[in-house]
Amino acid sequence: MQKVSLFRLLPFFLTVFASGSYDETSFLFIQFPKSNSYKKLEVSPREEAKHGESGAYSKFSILLRLRESLKLFGNQCLDAMVLQRGNSGKMKIVILDGYTVNPGDLSWGPIQQLGELVVYDRTPAELVVQRAAEGEIVLTNKAVVSRSAIEQLACLRYIGVLATGYNIVDVEAARERGIPVTNVPTYATQSVAEAVFAHLLNLTHHTAEHAQGVRAGRWSACEDFCYWDWPLIDLAGLSLGIVGFGRIGQAVARIALAFQMQVLAYDSNPEVQKHLPAGVQWVELDELFAQSDVVSLHCPLTAQNERMVNARRLALMKPTAFLINTSRGGLIDEAALAEALNHGQIAGAGLDVLSIEPPPPDHPLLSARNCYITPHQAWATKAARQRLIQAAADNIRAFLTGKPQNVVNF
Repeated sequence: MQKVSLFRLLPFFLTVFASGSYDETSFLFIQFPKSNSYKKLEVSPREEAKHGESGAYSKFSILLRLRESLKLFGNQCLDAMVLQRGNSGKMKIVILDGYTVNPGDLSWGPIQQLGELVVYDRTPAELVVQRAAEGEIVLTNKAVVSRSAIEQLACLRYIGVLATGYNIVDVEAARERGIPVTNVPTYATQSVAEAVFAHLLNLTHHTAEHAQGVRAGRWSACEDFCYWDWPLIDLAGLSLGIVGFGRIGQAVARIALAFQMQVLAYDSNPEVQKHLPAGVQWVELDELFAQSDVVSLHCPLTAQNERMVNARRLALMKPTAFLINTSRGGLIDEAALAEALNHGQIAGAGLDVLSIEPPPPDHPLLSARNCYITPHQAWATKAARQRLIQAAADNIRAFLTGKPQNVVNF
C-alpha cells in the first residue's frame, strides 16, 4: 500500500470535521508502516481545546494531536480511515444475506451489541450497493461484494465474510482501499469433517436407501431374514486421500484413523509435510488419486486449482473409488465427473457443494449414477452457526480495537 503523508489525510478530515468540530461519535484509525494494526487517534482531553458545553474538540486540536502521533512514525502512515457513528452513537453494520446463517433459531446479539445492525435475509447483486450504502461494516455469507460495489461504497471500512471461503469478495479491490476483509476459519471444522463421513458411510452402506426399502415393504416381502441391494463395504483398511491438509483436512484424518483407515495427504504448501501427524503419509497429488480408495477435497478454490479434478485425474482413480467434496464445487470439472460416474470409471461420489448453487435442473450431476448431493449444508449445524456468529462478532471487536484478526487481504 502506498505511504501517504499528513497532508494526504486532509480529505478524511473533511468528511468528519466539515462542521468545524469533532465529537465522540466519530473517530479516526491510522495504519502505520510495518504494522497490520490500525491505531485509534486519541483526542487530547485538554479543556481549553473544547468548544463551550458541547464537549466537541476543535479541528486545530485534533490536527495537532494527529501531527504528534505521526511524528513517531516519520510523518507517514499507510492508510487512514474515518469511522462515523450514526445517530444512535453506534457503528452501522449491514448483513447482506443473514438467512442461511440464522433463519430465526439463533440470536444476532453478539453482533448487535457492537453497532446499529440491519439484517437482510437475501440480497440480489443489483441491490448490494443500495443496501450497503451506509454500512461501515458489511457482512456477507454468499452475496458477492464486487470491485464495482467496493468502489461505490463510500462509507465502507470493513468487510466480514460469514464463512471460511472468501472468494465472493474482491479482496484485491478491498486491499487497494485499505479495507480489511476477514473470514471465520474454524467454526465448522468438526461439522464438515463429520459430514465427510456421513457421505462416505452412505456410499459404503446405503443406509437411507435400505431404510426406504423397508418402509416400502421390501423386508416384509423378503424370503430371508435380511437383504441388501448394494455391496456393503468396511472402512477399516481402505485408504483415504485428503487433498488440502488444513484444519478440516486434519480433522478428517483423525476420524479416518479412528476407523482404522490408511490416510494419505497432499497440500499445495509443501511445508505441511514437515508436520504430519502419526499415521498420515504424504504423497504427490496424482499419486494420491491413483492410490486412494476414497478422495476427499478440503482446499479453498483458487485460480490455480479450479477444476483440478478433471478427466485426467478421474482416469487415475480406481474403479472402486469414491470422491467426496465438502469444499468448493469449482474444484471439480463436473461434466467430466458425471461422465466418469455414468460409465463406471469410479464407484460413486458424495458432494455437498457444486459450482453453481443452487444448481439448474439440468445439472449433469443431479442425474449421474451413484452420485449423492446435499445442499451445501455440511457447515450448518446449529452449534456451528452459533460459533460463526460469535466469531464474526469477535472479528469486528478486534477491528474496532485496532487489532484486526483473521484478515485475508493484507
